[in-house]
Amino acid sequence: MKQFDGTILGFSGREFISDVINVGTGGIPRWGISHVGIVARGPQGNQLLFESTTLDPLPCEIQHKLFNGCQAHKLDDVIANYDGRIWAYPLTRPLYEFEEARLSEYLISTVGTPYDATGAFRSAGVGFSWFESLLRLEDLHHIFCSAWVAKALSMIGVLPTDDADRWSPNHLLRRLRFHELVLYPIRLK
Repeated sequence: MKQFDGTILGFSGREFISDVINVGTGGIPRWGISHVGIVARGPQGNQLLFESTTLDPLPCEIQHKLFNGCQAHKLDDVIANYDGRIWAYPLTRPLYEFEEARLSEYLISTVGTPYDATGAFRSAGVGFSWFESLLRLEDLHHIFCSAWVAKALSMIGVLPTDDADRWSPNHLLRRLRFHELVLYPIRLK
């Protein structure tokens, strides 16, 4: 199924770490969203899934190596290799050409940024981490999945946010659905 640029993919894994992420972010284990990525054009104009992860066994299509952090993969490869459910959340409108170009430019320029495990923990709001995150400015020298997607959407004006670090996967998709910025999800797997 072809996805439009800007479509967000939400993942719900069958592993313990996905359960922990869901519990920490107000989701239902094995059903709620524990990881997100965003569809955009790669350097050769092909559609890729951009995601910040530590768990993907696929080499990045741009840097051609395995690493933990911001990377890009072929959609079909990610869907075929993922152990769990995947939903597509299309934007309520197609992006304009300049928005597609800005989205791709931002995502490609940040591929290779290391994964932010501490930021992912803070975004869940566990214990004092939520309070601490209020005192901390956005820092994208390390990026986790939903922070990267939130920042990318902010860069094209779809979701204005002054601190992308505060968005967990579940919180981000609930906000996008509440404000009718994405359509009802389509189950891909």
